[in-house]
Amino acid sequence: MDSVVTDPCGLSDMEGEGALEALGEQLYSLIYPKHAEIAGKLTGMLLELPGPALSQMLEDEALLAGALEKALSALDKQLVPSKRPYNDEENVSESSDSLGDQLFELVDTYNTGHSQKITGMLLEQHKETVLKLFSEPTLLQEQVNLSLKTLNEQELETCMSDPSLMEDMDRLGENLFLLVERLDPVHATDITGMLLEMDPSTLPLLLRDNKALEGAVRKAQAALENFKSSV
Repeated sequence: MDSVVTDPCGLSDMEGEGALEALGEQLYSLIYPKHAEIAGKLTGMLLELPGPALSQMLEDEALLAGALEKALSALDKQLVPSKRPYNDEENVSESSDSLGDQLFELVDTYNTGHSQKITGMLLEQHKETVLKLFSEPTLLQEQVNLSLKTLNEQELETCMSDPSLMEDMDRLGENLFLLVERLDPVHATDITGMLLEMDPSTLPLLLRDNKALEGAVRKAQAALENFKSSV
C-alpha cells in the first residue's frame, strides 16, 4: 500500500514496508475479535494513517476505537450510495452542500490534516465523478492521495519561496528541542522532529504548557519504542 508524505518541509518518515507489515498484524489482532468479517478491510484503511499514529493506537484503546468508528462510518457511507441509481438525473442533482458534507466525512477518515482542502479539491470535479467516490473506495483513496500530494508540493514550494516561514520553523524547532532535551536527552532530535509534524497551530502551546509538552513527548517516546521493536 502506497504511503503518502505528509511532512513537506523535510520532516522524517518513519514508515517502512516491514514496519507497516508488523503494525498491520498487531492492528488486525486487535480489530478481529470485534469485527471479524471486515477486520482486513478496517486494518487496510487504518494503515493509510502515518506510522506514529498507528503506533499510538496500539497503546491507546480509546484512540483506536475512535479511528475504527470513523472507518466504520466511512464504510457505511460507501455502501449506501452504491445501491442508489446515480445515473438517474434527479438523484445526481443533489445539493452541493449535502454532497460536500458526506464527502468530507469520508475524506476525514484518512486523517490527512487537510480534510477540508482535499474535499474542496475533489468537489471541483464533475458531479458524476464525485459520486463514484462514494461507491469506489479505491478511487477515493487514489483521489485523496493525489490531492494530498498536490497540497504537499504547494506547501513545499511556499516553504522554499518564503524564507520567513523557514526561519520561523527553524526558531520554533530550536526552542522546542531545548525543552524536549530536558525530558529526553537521548531521543531529543527524533522526538522534536515528530512533534514538528503536528499542526503548526498547536506547537506554540507545547512551548507554553509543560503538561501538554510532557504528554506529547510521552506519546512520541511510545511511538519510537514501538517502531524500533517492530523493525
